[in-house]
Amino acid sequence: MALQPPLSLISPAASEAMLHWLAHERALKSAADNTLKAYASDVTGFLSFMAQHRGGPEGLAALARIHIRDMRAWMAHERGRGVGSRSLARTLSAVKNFFRWLAEHHELEPTAVLLTRMPKFEKKLPRPLAVGAAHEMIDTVDTQAQEDWVAARDAAVLTLLYGCGLRISEALGLSGADEPLPDVLRIIGKGGKERIVPVLPVAKAAVARYTKLCPFPIEQSSPLFCGVRGGRLNAGLVQKAMRSARMKLGLPATATPHAMRHSFATHLMNAGGDLRTIQELLGHASLSSTQAYTAVDTERLMNVYNASHPKA
Repeated sequence: MALQPPLSLISPAASEAMLHWLAHERALKSAADNTLKAYASDVTGFLSFMAQHRGGPEGLAALARIHIRDMRAWMAHERGRGVGSRSLARTLSAVKNFFRWLAEHHELEPTAVLLTRMPKFEKKLPRPLAVGAAHEMIDTVDTQAQEDWVAARDAAVLTLLYGCGLRISEALGLSGADEPLPDVLRIIGKGGKERIVPVLPVAKAAVARYTKLCPFPIEQSSPLFCGVRGGRLNAGLVQKAMRSARMKLGLPATATPHAMRHSFATHLMNAGGDLRTIQELLGHASLSSTQAYTAVDTERLMNVYNASHPKA
């Protein structure tokens, strides 16, 4: 992946430092390519603004002289472009990450940048499907493709998302070496974090049915889930299958592949699962990410309370 940022508005020293930072994030923090691309875009945009705002490209020493008013000007500029609070917070996080690295490796003073407050935004709660809707989604996807093996493939993928809590990238990253599915899968998730995921019999059966119907040889090193030409299945095709199924079922646009993973976690929570266990099953680095499902459960309880309590 090419990480070279545009150089027109960024000094050579800042550009080189940014490349070294991105390489550091890749090598020591196992950052994914998409994460690195987002970092590069966010920090490039910030440095380009500062160059224009302060009268032209400046070296690393000038970055240390960024004042809190410069940060306010940048944030106002981003707001003026229509950037929302969530996106602005993500960009500011990347910029702070870069300046922490500069402070460590170039003895640059990052105070103004690090003291800049994150914009407030309301966290979006996961939108899980109801238990019945999750089952109907899998059943519908299993019947709508023209070719039986494609229908079985799509149903098997969704069964893994809902039955094992996998991300779509994790399910599509499985190889022929994982078939037949074992009782537990070792999944390498975001940031290279490894976790153990139990595999339900229904998931094993769904994948076994697909592999039996699949017209392509599934070898140890080949992808487990194949596209119609035999290559690795694209996530967009799974999203398309779910889009068609949710229209038939009258489900909202939030019924996506990731919602199947949310449903896995929420339904476990509703059945009495504890946060720590669900955190491990999902592969969340922080318990705060998993705590979002507590909020979902609380919202459901409050709805029941408000609808049922005599004094409500």
